[in-house]
Amino acid sequence: MLTVAPETIHPSLWVASQLARDNARTASTGYTALDKELPGGGWPIGSQVELLLQQPGIGELRLLRPTLVARSGRPIVLLAPPHAPQALSLVSWGISPERLLWIDAQRTADVLWAAEQTLRAGTCGALILWQSHLRNDALRRLHLAAQTSDTLFFVVRPAACARDASPSPLRLALEPAVGGVTVNFVKRRGPQQETPLLVALEPSPILLYRHAAPVDLPTPAVAPSRSLPADLVHH
Repeated sequence: MLTVAPETIHPSLWVASQLARDNARTASTGYTALDKELPGGGWPIGSQVELLLQQPGIGELRLLRPTLVARSGRPIVLLAPPHAPQALSLVSWGISPERLLWIDAQRTADVLWAAEQTLRAGTCGALILWQSHLRNDALRRLHLAAQTSDTLFFVVRPAACARDASPSPLRLALEPAVGGVTVNFVKRRGPQQETPLLVALEPSPILLYRHAAPVDLPTPAVAPSRSLPADLVHH
């Protein structure tokens, strides 16, 4: 019979039938029901979170909206997004365009280099990386870089990647639903959760105002061409 709490032995230990009560810092997702299903009660800071989607634009940014707004006192980095960010929506959320850093990179090596440098700098509130082809070695390297910072780090990948092994301690598969998204818990530090969680999302305010004035977004920064070891790049 266990007589001591596992986390008192080491913060990385937990009872498999319970959510891990990690001593690491977390940031609330802004959704009480989702916080209750995540170890530590929110998004882990200084870790790697995977969001797995059938296609971009199903509500993943609206899901992150409360957290991004709360952390927008520091730059929010969008790395290799599939579409140009909508500045008007971000302003309506309360995120100033001056706080947004949009990095455009085409080569996988450049994307990985820019992500690692952003994490190691530790000056940003959040980093969201979109990338379809990442090998485990590259994911592991990014996760190690994330652990050296207090940046919230999200990797947006295709839903098919849920079948693959990953070093990320938290992996969520998102699917569109009426009024929001359903969250499937692919991997978390705790018991397996078979029942998807429906998270209601508020519509973006830009959709409610047909005659809203446009807002200019700063020109994207271009990541300089960098080379990484061939075994870390998957084309």
